[in-house]
Amino acid sequence: MTEPRLKAKLWVHSVIRRCDLMGVPAMVAHKGDADAGAVLVKLNRGAAGCEVFTQVRDGNGEAAWLRATGSDPVAEAKADAYIARQRDIDWDLWVLEIEDREGRVPFLDRILAG
Repeated sequence: MTEPRLKAKLWVHSVIRRCDLMGVPAMVAHKGDADAGAVLVKLNRGAAGCEVFTQVRDGNGEAAWLRATGSDPVAEAKADAYIARQRDIDWDLWVLEIEDREGRVPFLDRILAG
């Protein structure tokens, strides 16, 4: 049995609100399909570089996140290039950008190796 899922637009806006409550700047960099668009998260850590996370399902079908650009932060240009390639493939893709030097993202609780 699959778990109920929020519509993408509602989930994105709730995440932005959670970040706002923590004082972490978050914004929609690209709007995707309001009902079922996939989400990429660009975490901009300033001089420390950027990380891009993508939604995945683990072996049990549970929601998780994967570091799409690898285990170490990358230059912002490299993160943006990855996002552009993904948008070329999937126009329904949501892109959230979060700026926090400490890397605080309140919803990235399950990160798989990547």
